[in-house]
Amino acid sequence: MKKSILIVITLLFFTTASFAQNVISLFNGANNFFQLLEDGKFTEAYGNFDETVKAKLSEEQLKKLWSDVHTALGKAKSLEAVQSKIQGDFFSVTIEGDFERGTQNFILGFNKAQKIVGFFLAPKPVSAKYLAPSYADTTLYSEKTAYLTSPGHQLAAIITTPKNLKSFPVVVFVHGSGPSDMDETVGPNKPFKDLAAGLAAQGIASIRYVKRTMIYPQEFRKVFTVKEEVTDDALAALAMAKTIPGADLKNIYLFGHSLGGMLAPRIAAQVPDLSGIILAAAPARKLTDLMLEQNKYLFDKISDTAKTAKTQYDIATAEIAKGNITQLGTMKPDSVILGIPAAYWIDINNYDQVAAARKLTKPRIFVFQGGNDFQVAQKDFDLWKAGLAGNSNAEFKFYPELNHLLSQQVEKGTGAQYQAFSSVSATLINDIVAWIKIK
Repeated sequence: MKKSILIVITLLFFTTASFAQNVISLFNGANNFFQLLEDGKFTEAYGNFDETVKAKLSEEQLKKLWSDVHTALGKAKSLEAVQSKIQGDFFSVTIEGDFERGTQNFILGFNKAQKIVGFFLAPKPVSAKYLAPSYADTTLYSEKTAYLTSPGHQLAAIITTPKNLKSFPVVVFVHGSGPSDMDETVGPNKPFKDLAAGLAAQGIASIRYVKRTMIYPQEFRKVFTVKEEVTDDALAALAMAKTIPGADLKNIYLFGHSLGGMLAPRIAAQVPDLSGIILAAAPARKLTDLMLEQNKYLFDKISDTAKTAKTQYDIATAEIAKGNITQLGTMKPDSVILGIPAAYWIDINNYDQVAAARKLTKPRIFVFQGGNDFQVAQKDFDLWKAGLAGNSNAEFKFYPELNHLLSQQVEKGTGAQYQAFSSVSATLINDIVAWIKIK
């Protein structure tokens, strides 16, 4: 099961109300419990229950329950804690289960001693489904599968190209933090799929690929940095872009979303002939600064003034602060902080993305930000704008209604907003097309 960067994803990019308690300990406890079940270690798993539960549920009954799950759904492909809430003196943790023959979520209840006091199969929600946006005119473009290869790795990719054009620009999409498929799917939303369709319908090709963290999660249980997580594959995709028949080699662009946008200047520095970079909802500050800000925003949203909630919020804040390191000191590179190695934090904290962008001479830069984005703020947009104020190649645009998934919303919400379907803004796509086609 994937564990290595789950906490960062949860805290940083797809957080729900889970910030208000010690999510790291709770999530690890939930993940470990289900790992024991999958490994058939029922005695150890049973030991996680509070005595009040043991009086009602035997170890044999737990074993039968899990056997029934396997009979109905097959073996688990992944079981990951994704959300937690305070419920009086207890904490509930939701675990997403992906099995061979379907999905099933679970809810674990924990007491203050972090013993399990409840184990439930969550009812399956009626979820929204992805719908192709109106601008996805498939008569105007074609798609073909490909593989992004590097030593020891092979990542599925899709190359989308406009029809009836002999020469066209190419955009490479680079994901945000955490595991992600090639469409950057979140709930029923597929931002990269929308963008690829919208651009191709107006004469611009693209490459999107599965992120390495999704296909090779075991590699991220040891020391790694953003080089392995993001930049190596982004560079390989940019090289692939130049091999597409019809690609205009003088018009190759990188579209970096969130963490991908933050790292775009670093990537661009290694590709001298890159035509431009698009920074979509890109952090201009340290990741820990954003995490603290997000936690404060979400804590205020639940309006929970209980002493327990505030105490646990303070614990979470203290945990996040541990990631604000710039050198190892007495720690080892593989020391785990917020679920990822110290080496990762040192690498990202010693990187100044605005300064890196300022050093770039050739590529054009387009920075945009949404006003309904609770994960990356207007403050970041303003920092980019101020830092690149003297760069005549840089353009900036603020979209008041866009959220972090680049769709139009009526308010700044929480992660729950991502479970409702909404396409990437057509206005945004038109603006990106206009910017690329200006020569």
